[in-house]
Amino acid sequence: MIDTSLLNKEQKEAVLAKEKYVRVVAGAGSGKTRVLTMRIAHLIQDLDVFPSRILAITFTNKAANEMKERIRRMLASETGTPWISTIHSLCVRILREDILAMGWPRNFTVLDAEDQKSIVREAYKAFQVDAQTISYASMLDYISNNKTAEISVERAYILAGEYHGEKIKAKVYDYYVKRQKDLYALDFDDLILWTVRMFRQFSEILAKWQKRFSYIHVDEFQDIDKVQYELIKQLSGAMNSLYVVGDPDQTIYTWRGADVNIILSFTKDYPDARTIMLNQNYRSTSVILNGANSVIRNNRNRLDKELFSERDTDDKITHYSSAGDEYEAAWVADKIRELHAEGKNYRDIAILYRSNYLSRTLEKALLDQRIPYVIYGGVRFYERQEVKDALSYLRMVTSADDLAFRRIINKPRRGIGNKTIDAIEQRARELGISMFETVRQDELFSGKTQRTIRDFVTMVEGWRKEAEDPDTEMFRLFEKIINQSGLKKSYEDAQELDRVENLKELIDDARDFSNDYPESTLDEYLQLVSLYGDRDETMSSDFVQLMTVHAAKGLEFDTVFVTDMNDGIFPNERAMNDGPKGVEEERRLAYVAFTRAKNKLFITEAGGYSYILQKVRTPSRFIEEIDDAYIEHQGAVEQKKQSPVITSFILSEGSFSERVRNSPVPQFKKGEQVVHTKFGEGVVLSCKDGIAEIAFPYPYGIKKIAAGHPTLKRKSEIVN
Repeated sequence: MIDTSLLNKEQKEAVLAKEKYVRVVAGAGSGKTRVLTMRIAHLIQDLDVFPSRILAITFTNKAANEMKERIRRMLASETGTPWISTIHSLCVRILREDILAMGWPRNFTVLDAEDQKSIVREAYKAFQVDAQTISYASMLDYISNNKTAEISVERAYILAGEYHGEKIKAKVYDYYVKRQKDLYALDFDDLILWTVRMFRQFSEILAKWQKRFSYIHVDEFQDIDKVQYELIKQLSGAMNSLYVVGDPDQTIYTWRGADVNIILSFTKDYPDARTIMLNQNYRSTSVILNGANSVIRNNRNRLDKELFSERDTDDKITHYSSAGDEYEAAWVADKIRELHAEGKNYRDIAILYRSNYLSRTLEKALLDQRIPYVIYGGVRFYERQEVKDALSYLRMVTSADDLAFRRIINKPRRGIGNKTIDAIEQRARELGISMFETVRQDELFSGKTQRTIRDFVTMVEGWRKEAEDPDTEMFRLFEKIINQSGLKKSYEDAQELDRVENLKELIDDARDFSNDYPESTLDEYLQLVSLYGDRDETMSSDFVQLMTVHAAKGLEFDTVFVTDMNDGIFPNERAMNDGPKGVEEERRLAYVAFTRAKNKLFITEAGGYSYILQKVRTPSRFIEEIDDAYIEHQGAVEQKKQSPVITSFILSEGSFSERVRNSPVPQFKKGEQVVHTKFGEGVVLSCKDGIAEIAFPYPYGIKKIAAGHPTLKRKSEIVN
């Protein structure tokens, strides 16, 4: 008999449930993997079900391997193993046995992402499609969307009508499908679609697989889409048991087809189904959990459940309000340094944000504090393709070196091929000058190619002339370069919105640099960026992990910082424009973010003007929704002063609605020595109305800083 003594009442009910159809609503950290694996072990060991008649569908190989290992440890080594696999692996197994009925060989090829891109690249070459106009990613999304909506190539041509861009996409779709047929190759979408179609067409094949499995289990049921659900219903049929586990409050993948209504409406499809709620959370403290509950409770389209934790603590969620994103990042880095000094390992700390572009200021702050970090499942900000492209354009204005020239002469596409670039390089070597100087002096080509190169040279020369004007603001020139070059538009046209946001963030970075160093040049900015961009990745196993909230799904950390909690950022602007449905998805995302924390949760946001949002930042509505009993508010409250440039800040804490009340602010004396986390040691020139005027060494100069800001300390307070 399986030992259920360590399970709580609801977990035990879920493991031993006798009903044919069961829906287990498993809240964050409620032990769903333990329940699911023990359920399968119970069927095998206690009910003598043959393991081969049990199917468990997961959505990642990692989850499948973890379940297999847990079950193996629970059962005798002689016992067979159930079918535990991802839904795509299951479909491959099914198709390998029966795809002959569809007229294809059993040894068909499964295309991975690179294979798919290669076929699209072939099509682009055949039809002379510019990848800067229609990116490979957006084209593959178009193909995937058509397939999952069961829109044939013929129908795609009809829907394209007379729109040139849509007709091109339909032609590439046509090429892609024909190329698949030539190769006998299926992509990941096809694996499920073909299995569903085969079951529809051949009832005897469907009956065979329905007889194969008597007990079907589905993990992460909230993340399935309509096609996957159809496959699951086909396999379960009228005879088999169906057991699904998921949490509608953690449905955060609707953008890739997940439909929260599938788990919510499960009892409509299966009226006899039993629903079991796993409400006890074993991960987070009661404060963190109650705070997350008070937020998700505002969603209307959900099942009514209330997670609880017996891990009581008086340590509340900390909300820090800062003056701007750089102050926010500095505070986060400073707090992490403090936690590490107190004995906390860096690897136990995670920083979560809504979008990848938000890592920029955080990375700089961590580097300034010499805190080791990694981007989980991503690329560091200054190493991203679009950022490197934009910085190469800047280098054309300053040094016009050959590396920058080669990188951007055809970005976006200008019809300048590798042979042309090689010819320029060869001539430059002969003359002993740079490639840009070569095309500026000589007319090496004729016709369209020469006109294109001449236009490029004229454009760069114009930027150089502006850069020499002492009245030109560096960041405004940068913004002009990104726009005039066509770089930003190329990503906008390709709907690569993450890259567009990164470019906007880079302009924001240049603007911050200009504000910090008013006399600075483009060359000085590029030098500073190189200090951040060229640092080696730490090889230490102890590092802070930075990631998007989506990437954090399924993970947990001792301490979590959720940053940039501002309306328009989190919740995302596009989601807010989508109405209540979009905001509810963002709220579920916030719920996932908060419940990644085991012992301490920090929520931070920044005030000031956002050039990305094109408005003054306001705190996220999700912060306001956290019950006052579970959150403490700290930080800087913006005060309007007569000066439009200088902003002062008053430290405050207490309930969110009362943040504006005054608290004591340190008063520095003239001549006192201080230390700033970014600018280093300085001497106070004056301190009035909470603003300290401080002289720092070159190249920083005189700065006006909020006296109570956490980045600023008396030198006497620094412990060596």
